[in-house]
Amino acid sequence: MTAALTLLLKLLPLYITVALGWIAGRYLQASSRHIAGIMLYIVTPSVVFSGVMAAPLSAEVILLPLLTFALCSLIGVAHLWVARRVLTDGSASIIPLSVGTGNTGYFGIPVALLLFGEQGLAIYIVCMLGTTLFENSVGFYLAARGRYSIRDALVRVSRLPSVYAFVLAVLLNLSGIGIPEVLTPLFDNLRGAYSILGMMIIGMGILSFRGLAGNIRFTGLSFAGKFVVWPLVALGLWWLDAAVLGIYDTDVHQAIFLLSITPIAANTVVIATLLDTAPRQAAGTALLSTLFALVYIPVMVAIVLS
Repeated sequence: MTAALTLLLKLLPLYITVALGWIAGRYLQASSRHIAGIMLYIVTPSVVFSGVMAAPLSAEVILLPLLTFALCSLIGVAHLWVARRVLTDGSASIIPLSVGTGNTGYFGIPVALLLFGEQGLAIYIVCMLGTTLFENSVGFYLAARGRYSIRDALVRVSRLPSVYAFVLAVLLNLSGIGIPEVLTPLFDNLRGAYSILGMMIIGMGILSFRGLAGNIRFTGLSFAGKFVVWPLVALGLWWLDAAVLGIYDTDVHQAIFLLSITPIAANTVVIATLLDTAPRQAAGTALLSTLFALVYIPVMVAIVLS
């Protein structure tokens, strides 16, 4: 009970930030679309770059983001197939982002630090990079396909800098080149902006707290994929590696499991806003999942990680 209360207090600032975002959108006419562009093209690539540059890279570590990227893609594409058959309001293309990734950065990093400490946090961040790559490649492409042709969607994906930031950081890291000390405060500040703006944009996308669920089928499918399917896949991978493959240790298994139980990503709202594809639906469902995670994450942590 004490651990759950401590975790709740750690998460409280995130909910306050969402409320501040709602105030900014409701009373200050703050533009969520402009902030979404800043997040996608400036802040997120910077966080990806600095995260990879700080990671101790090895063959096994480099494979971790690719592993989580593959899991996100598999889950996202499978749920898109279902969504196209049950959703008729144009929101199906957002489902892969809703279920495939999660709020692994703004929400997950404080939880990982609390549960795993500094060493476990580094492993978690490396795993988290795979979800960011999914958001900025396959996830963005599938979302864009809801409004654009294959060619136009691919062009839009090619303009996203996060993938290039990841590749550049890997090359520099393996070459022994680090971030100059004079630039360290810049990247620290950008990580702070990543968390604050990411949570505020959820609140900005909601004009009213009434009817947050919007399309119940969208919300139900998102919750089933995010809070049932993803954790089951993570637990299945944990068992397979521990019992058969023996590639990674428990720290990696726990990090991937934590990725799987985070709420719907704020970047889902960012991309939905940028593409003008069901942004209010995405924002409402993301907020509901964040509220649900307030109880869900402590329970799952107590059951699996204790």
